[in-house]
Amino acid sequence: MGRRRVLFVSLLLCIISSPALADVVWPALLLETRMLTWWAIGLGLLIEFLVVRWLFALTLQRAAIATLVANAASTILGVLLLPIAGFAWEYFPGSIYMLLLHWGTFNPITWVATFVLACLVNTIVEAFIYKHVFTLRVRWREFIWVCVANALSIAVAFASLFTAPPEL
Repeated sequence: MGRRRVLFVSLLLCIISSPALADVVWPALLLETRMLTWWAIGLGLLIEFLVVRWLFALTLQRAAIATLVANAASTILGVLLLPIAGFAWEYFPGSIYMLLLHWGTFNPITWVATFVLACLVNTIVEAFIYKHVFTLRVRWREFIWVCVANALSIAVAFASLFTAPPEL
């Protein structure tokens, strides 16, 4: 069974296009490319390390390990989940309001939704890791603070799309 999973994931990764090489682009793909830059990752790790250390009252070493593991998991899963979430948004409800308002994909509502989806995808994965791998108590309060930490780091990547737009 383990080999089948490895084969499936390998095939899936081979057929999924890189966001930078995709023929069809939507905001989630563009945001993902910026979230995967060294400076966004570095800033995100710093912010989240500080929040995780304070929030769960961890030692420096345990907070660093928990933050690295949770962010590695959210990066690996996020590479697939964020574009899927963005595509799902584009399909519904995006297709309805865009049709009614005669708007294209790159509109203010979709940009806000993309930001929120990125925060939620990362936070759900990271909260799961904190709770189930590190056996930390993750209630609504902790979930919100991890989401705020994610929002701060994602906001930097998000803002960079407008200050230095990618060439399409």
